Amino acid sequence: MQRLFDGYKKFRSSVFPQAKDRFRLLADRQAPEVLFITCADSRVVPDLILQTEPGDMFLCRTAGNIVPPQGAMPGGVSATIEYAVEVLKVRHIIVCGHSDCGAIKAVLPTDPADPGARRDLSRLPLTAKWLGYTEPAWKYLEPGISADDPRALHTALIHANVIAQLENLKTHPEVARALAHSTLEVHGWYYDILTGAIEAWDQNTRRFRPLEEMAVMSTGPLP
Repeated sequence: MQRLFDGYKKFRSSVFPQAKDRFRLLADRQAPEVLFITCADSRVVPDLILQTEPGDMFLCRTAGNIVPPQGAMPGGVSATIEYAVEVLKVRHIIVCGHSDCGAIKAVLPTDPADPGARRDLSRLPLTAKWLGYTEPAWKYLEPGISADDPRALHTALIHANVIAQLENLKTHPEVARALAHSTLEVHGWYYDILTGAIEAWDQNTRRFRPLEEMAVMSTGPLP
C-alpha cells in the first residue's frame, strides 16, 4: 500500500498540476472515441501501451477479456458496452487479449493425450462459469496447432479467444445497430508482454497481423 500512497502523493504534487487544464475540461463530461475491452491482468496497462491520456478511452477489464453474448449474463460488461455505444457514442471497440493469459491457460487440457482433461476449478465456481464463455474459441483455433506443444496451443487459443469474443460482442443489439449504420468499428488485438508488440485481427485475410501494417492500411505510415 505504501507504494500506492507514494504514487498518489507524486500525482497530486507534480502530475496533476501539469495537467490541470485537461482535468478541468474532463470534470463535467467525457467523450472517448474508444471502448477498450481487455483482461484484468496487472501486466496489461492500456494507457501505458497506447500512450493515451485521461478521457481518451472508456475501459472495461474482465478475466480473459471475455464478452458474454447478449442475454447470457446481463451484468457489468453488457452495461458498459451499452453505455459506451448508446450514450458515449464511441466510434471503435477494441477487444484485446494478451500473451501468457491465465484465464486461457486454465481451460487448456492438462494432458495432451486427453483433450478433456482440464484443471480443477471446483474451488472457483464463479471463475469456472465465467471461463465457460471461452469455449467457442476452440472453433476459431488456427488449423494445425497440436496439443503436444502447450506453449503454441496456449498462444493460438488466446488469439482464437479474441475472435470468439468479437463475435460475442456483435450479438449485442446496440453494437449490431451501430455496425449496420457504419457508426462503429470493432477490432481484435493481441498484446505480447515480452516484446510490447500488438497484432490486430484482419478480417479479410483471416489472420493476425502487426498493428503497424494495419495502421498503414487505414491511416498511412506510423510516425
